[in-house]
Amino acid sequence: MDIQFIVFLGLTAAIAALTYIKCRRAPHTEQSTVADANKEVFLAGGGLTWFFVAGSITLTNLSTEQLVGMNGNQMALLAWWELAAVAGLIILAKVFLPVYYKYNCTTTTELLEKRYNDHHIRAVIGTLFLLGNVLIFIPSMLYTGSLFMQSMFNVQAPLILIAIAFAAVGSAYAVFGGLRAVAVSDAYSGVLLLSLGVLVVFLAVKAIGFDFSGIPAQRLTMIGGNDSPIPWHTLLTGMIFIQIFYWSTNQTITQRAMASPTLKEGQKGVLVAAAIRLLIVPPMIVIPGIVSYKLYGDIGDAAYGRIVADVLPTFLSGAFAAAIAAAVLTSVNSVLNSSTTLYVCDIHEKYVGGEPNVKRLNAVITIIIVLIGLTLVPVYATADSIINLIQQLYGLLSMPILSAFIVGLLFNDVDARAAIAAVVLGVLLYGFFSFVWNPLHYIHMMFFTLIACVVFAVTISRFVLGTSPSLAFSPTKELDAQRS
Repeated sequence: MDIQFIVFLGLTAAIAALTYIKCRRAPHTEQSTVADANKEVFLAGGGLTWFFVAGSITLTNLSTEQLVGMNGNQMALLAWWELAAVAGLIILAKVFLPVYYKYNCTTTTELLEKRYNDHHIRAVIGTLFLLGNVLIFIPSMLYTGSLFMQSMFNVQAPLILIAIAFAAVGSAYAVFGGLRAVAVSDAYSGVLLLSLGVLVVFLAVKAIGFDFSGIPAQRLTMIGGNDSPIPWHTLLTGMIFIQIFYWSTNQTITQRAMASPTLKEGQKGVLVAAAIRLLIVPPMIVIPGIVSYKLYGDIGDAAYGRIVADVLPTFLSGAFAAAIAAAVLTSVNSVLNSSTTLYVCDIHEKYVGGEPNVKRLNAVITIIIVLIGLTLVPVYATADSIINLIQQLYGLLSMPILSAFIVGLLFNDVDARAAIAAVVLGVLLYGFFSFVWNPLHYIHMMFFTLIACVVFAVTISRFVLGTSPSLAFSPTKELDAQRS
């Protein structure tokens, strides 16, 4: 058997074994009620320390879409996605996470139910998150991960068979171990991926003698022009709100931070994840691509795979394959776990009712989601650019969903029906900007969509539904309270 494949299997098995041992030794919550079962399965019994929070958040986001897709642009400018993510994580730690802990939330959408005093808005937003996970993220992760592994090992097996293998293993983590197994495997896998990713960066730069001369200036600049993927002025409008949505309201990310024993422990994990994104991740997702441009020219999404194959010693290629497989698995099992959390807590318990067997229901929903994702893998295989397709599709949901959170947190006495109507408006408006008329960069249009949704929700609530929206935070009231 090829040494590369042996190393790959050995490291993959080692991560699984370490995860099993850690989870078996961890204290478990007594599951006498549905709430207890939810906490154990979906919040790891409230037992995730900062190390596992940081590791899981990092690996949930860092997968083949980022490593292959961003390096495929072969320019430094894409690092802004990761640098801006630092701000998003700090906002999660300092603004949103204290509110989630204050309201004792299991899902981010539970905050909406409590702020609007209406469970229907929780179900609507939870369903939108769920649809995004099932129809966009799961199939795209299975496709890109399978494609990379097929290329890495030069496997002749059909892509769908590799996707089925990823789906099966990812499902096993999500079903049998819940969030605890997902987060623990994420953290251990993260150490491997980050270590080898940094090594690839060093070896790539060494391959060109640490000399970046000859590379066009537009590929090295951090100030994007109007025709670049990230024009500099988009950093002043929609970019920060994209990061707030992804890092602060996205169930897949925040669920890890909500599973710590204390708010302080969760915040510590989030801030460590922010430090990793600031110091380690940006070089990983741009430098190999830039170096590959100097070595091979403009080769697009093939850049990362080719530079890795050329600079890594043969004995480490199996380890790198294991790291990539771990990154795909952690992303898949994280999205699966958050998806079942949204369905069970936001939809099933509210509308189906009864006292469900949470573990059994978790397994059934996971299997259904995986089967849907697998059927969509061939569809994603026809995409010209997987990164652009994902951004365009998820843009339909991100700003409308974020508007519901912003209105709910900033205002009191806004009718939930107005917020739901604003979400519908936002989906239609951004769809119009994306597919019919696009006068500015899509990141600017995201910002305008968000503002339109917030204004619409408050206006409809006030003048159509007859409520009296007011700012939840009033400097005058705060000053009066301090004086008294």
